[in-house]
Amino acid sequence: MLEKMGEFFDARLDGYEAHQLDTIDSAREFYPFTAGCLPQKPGSCILDLGCGTGLELGYYFEKVPTAKVTGIDLAAGMLNALREKFPDKSLTLVEGSYFDIPLGENVYDAVVSVESLHHFTKEEKVPLYEKVRAALKSEGYFILTDYFALSEEEERLRRTELVRLRKEQNLRDDEFYHYDTPLTVEHETEALLCAGFSKVTVLNQWGPTYTLKATR
Repeated sequence: MLEKMGEFFDARLDGYEAHQLDTIDSAREFYPFTAGCLPQKPGSCILDLGCGTGLELGYYFEKVPTAKVTGIDLAAGMLNALREKFPDKSLTLVEGSYFDIPLGENVYDAVVSVESLHHFTKEEKVPLYEKVRAALKSEGYFILTDYFALSEEEERLRRTELVRLRKEQNLRDDEFYHYDTPLTVEHETEALLCAGFSKVTVLNQWGPTYTLKATR
């Protein structure tokens, strides 16, 4: 049975970080790498989409302890755990969907997302990426570390299976349920460019996991 997105992650809060770091190939490399891609100047303003318990933020705060971070996540338990981990840091945590929450304009030096956006279609992502681009300062950029489908066939089959499961379980179309439907890197890049980003660069790769940089 498919589970609602926030409930899925909250139900797995105990042991979540160990699972992420120890069962996802190269996670102990790509979380710190992602942190190193973010602005290193003191007081940088960062938005984290699908922040969870802040695995990449732990590495980032080691580098930039005065950073001001806004995190958005559907899972209340994850946000509480993040708040407890960094009681002395400048954290603004928002429970909800980053598709629905206003992100503002010209606010952030960078936006980051790690292992969160592989649940959505290109059509769903383009309006979100338009909001992300608008929320960035003029020299800002978006760092996306996620895993991707290695072929268009894989992308299509996973989306088809999700549609089948949702119909079988009579689930509402306007709610998010946990099921991985990654895009190919090519389709992800197309979504970012369609949203108005000027350039998308592959910064690193670990098997199916990539770090992309989208320049405003």
